[in-house]
Amino acid sequence: MSVVWNDTSPIYLQLKARIVAMILDGLLKPGEAVPSVRQVAADFQLNPITVSRAYQELADEQLVEKRRGLGMFVTEDAPERLLASERERFLTQEWPQIVERIVRLGLSWDSLRNQIDAARGKAGVE
Repeated sequence: MSVVWNDTSPIYLQLKARIVAMILDGLLKPGEAVPSVRQVAADFQLNPITVSRAYQELADEQLVEKRRGLGMFVTEDAPERLLASERERFLTQEWPQIVERIVRLGLSWDSLRNQIDAARGKAGVE
């Protein structure tokens, strides 16, 4: 994880978002260990309490689970839960603003579809 912290939100939320992205991107798979609090704190020069707070939120959302004496692990259903919640958040919070901007700019469906198809081609998605 390359890290650039910003001032717009608390660091623990930014760390949580990075871990969520890693799960969604498949970099952290179900059943895999999440790096230890001490390791993350040392690697990114963070207060261990900050890291613990991010991990606690992930645990509260049942995305990671604590295994006594072993550490924190990604839960089996974390990717599916995240995908569902991120899709819902996108459709209810981000998409309406995007649609408004599309209309304001007078973009056509064909030009948007061409952009989507080009992006899929670059990503290797069909």
